[in-house]
Amino acid sequence: MKPGPRRSVSQSDIVDAAFEILEEKGVAAVSVRGVAGALGLTPTAMYTYFASKNALLQAMVEHLLTGVADATEPDWRDRVVSIALALRAKLAEHSGAMVLVTSGPLDGPNALSLAERLIESFVEAGLAVDDAARAAHVVRAFVVGQSALEAARRAAPVEASAPQPLWSDSRHPLVEQTEHLALDGGDDAEFAAALGRVIDGFAPAVVS
Repeated sequence: MKPGPRRSVSQSDIVDAAFEILEEKGVAAVSVRGVAGALGLTPTAMYTYFASKNALLQAMVEHLLTGVADATEPDWRDRVVSIALALRAKLAEHSGAMVLVTSGPLDGPNALSLAERLIESFVEAGLAVDDAARAAHVVRAFVVGQSALEAARRAAPVEASAPQPLWSDSRHPLVEQTEHLALDGGDDAEFAAALGRVIDGFAPAVVS
């Protein structure tokens, strides 16, 4: 990205430029000064849009979460799964997304809408509000954690023929037996199945 003179920019332009830097150089390179240079602005001009790097990162998180809470499925369970899949897809869009969503509290409008929609869904299922909030929190934690594992798998170098470890005396037989599931491989069906087990954990509360 080459800096060039610009008369004016919008917050959306700034966030887009920040994401380009994120993809090219990583989250550590995302700064008010760096984005200003990419857009041909002075750092002082940038500070009129974002007072700090943290504010810029929060705007990027909000951009990342745009539309995640827009699921319209009539059934509450299908809606929760749809929201979770949408959040997982968003986190997979950018290599630095995991660092972004853990860079500060998720308390922007889109993040709060995501939480609200999940809580509403669990309340619709019959949970009390406090339990619905706990269920929503667990779902978000599951998606972020699973997305982190999948991101780590994607980032792992591919080895043509991995050497057999010296301790291959089957000390982990259950792990070896279930390797075919590729639980961190990014498969939607396995993700949905595991999420279903998480939701089932709240089923007794729903039934009662």
